[in-house]
Amino acid sequence: MLTALSIRDVVLIERLDLAFGPGLTVLTGETGAGKSILLDSLGLALGARAEQGLVRAGAEQASVAAVFAPPAGHPAYALLAEQGIEAEDEIVLRRVVGRDGRSRAFANDAPVGATFLRRAGELLVEVQGQHDQMGLADPAGHGALLDAFGVPEKLRTEAAAAHRAWRAATTALSAARDAIAAALRDHDWLRHTVAELTTLAPAPDEEAELAKKRQSLQQGEKRAEAIAAALSELTPRDRRSAGPAATLRAASRALQRVPGPESAPALAALERAEEALSEAETLLSRLADSAEADPRALEATEERLFALRAAARKHAVQVAELPTLLAEFRARLDAIETGEAHIDALAAEAAATRTRFAAACTALTEQRRTAGGKLERAVARELPPLRLDRARFFVDIAPLPETSWTAWGADAVRFLIATNPGQEPGPLARVASGGELSRLMLALKVVLAGGSVVPTLVFDEVDSGIGGATAAAVGERLARVAQGVQVLLVTHSPQVAARGAAHLRVSKATAKGRAETRVTALAGTDRREEIARMLAGETVTEAARAAADSLLTGGLL
Repeated sequence: MLTALSIRDVVLIERLDLAFGPGLTVLTGETGAGKSILLDSLGLALGARAEQGLVRAGAEQASVAAVFAPPAGHPAYALLAEQGIEAEDEIVLRRVVGRDGRSRAFANDAPVGATFLRRAGELLVEVQGQHDQMGLADPAGHGALLDAFGVPEKLRTEAAAAHRAWRAATTALSAARDAIAAALRDHDWLRHTVAELTTLAPAPDEEAELAKKRQSLQQGEKRAEAIAAALSELTPRDRRSAGPAATLRAASRALQRVPGPESAPALAALERAEEALSEAETLLSRLADSAEADPRALEATEERLFALRAAARKHAVQVAELPTLLAEFRARLDAIETGEAHIDALAAEAAATRTRFAAACTALTEQRRTAGGKLERAVARELPPLRLDRARFFVDIAPLPETSWTAWGADAVRFLIATNPGQEPGPLARVASGGELSRLMLALKVVLAGGSVVPTLVFDEVDSGIGGATAAAVGERLARVAQGVQVLLVTHSPQVAARGAAHLRVSKATAKGRAETRVTALAGTDRREEIARMLAGETVTEAARAAADSLLTGGLL
């Protein structure tokens, strides 16, 4: 409920702090005292349009803060949580409007947009006035109100579950049909591509293995070339050329013809060189045998690697993705062959789930028609005391086309009214006059008590243009509504004001040459005087005071 309202520099209000309690709070005062300013200020905190004229003359900005204490689990807490705004047991909606008309909005001191403020406000306060019935006059909420009035939650839960199953089945069917349609369009291409990739037979991680093998073969080829080059240097390039070994032997024979021991060391060196050369030739020959190049293997490896990479480029994937791609293409081809059976199975499931949901909708519709009849009779009982005895209230339940079915069901629910005999029923806001609509809203609120999550109701002059027994009936019904939710009421009717659990008087005074709106909490004698004033006018008589006492004690005038 609304627990506090702080207003700064709004029109005629310089500074005002109000506290509110549960039950029915009435606001009274002479015309022009500023009661509408209080409602406009509350509306500002609830996200209403900010206007430059709301700022008090001489002030740079106006501000309003509304403090709420919703019950645990109220949807407003979840709404704030969606925005990352913490709220344990209190929600503060605040609006600041500058002289230039620009505004800033806050929820628990966190900056938010005016739209968010309005969404939060709609969950916390519902305003019912002669020209501003937002809740009950909106057909979008009539179905939920009817369900809360007389449709078991079990039926609604079962219908929602059946709708989810139906939607899931139809989504799966649609996806399967789309997949088969796409496959059929590409059938020839798919068949050719699958054959091509199947022949290629790509294997997982094959590219890396081939690249490694190719590198090894390339290195082996280079090694064999180097060994062959080394051997060629040790052998004659042609038959007429002498190789290093022949040269060494020729040098040794020539040196042997030199007499004397002086040539012995040179001969020994030549012998060692010849032996080393022979050993080098032997070792190089062995290396050449072991490092023989395999050009065919390298060529085959490169052809395979290049074929895989070409296929990957063709299909715009990585080589490693080719096996998966082949599996996907095969699955699409298989889907064409087995698709009809799969489609038939999915279609059967979709039909079965639709039948179950349709049955749940039928049960809901029957229950709604029963609840609608009860609601019509209950509202009809409330209308005569509110001077609406010629009015007729209807609950219209019409079937929706299948394309408009939702988890809520297959019905369109509207509340209709005919205020005169012979008149065709029509939407509440279009058929009833301002006063009639206000009283009709009250009758509905009495009957639908508990059907809304909104914890605070504001009625703006719901008793306008009535008096006597009708006003007393309005007051009695407002008191009944206030047993379940907090009600704030602007009234000019003493019979209605006397029903309030709390009474605030709005008055206008002059301070420092400037008009100013003030609000005073009344109790005891002060409240008696205010109700007597409402009965008698400017001159309060003892008879008016006695009548006020009678109203306050529950007596009848």
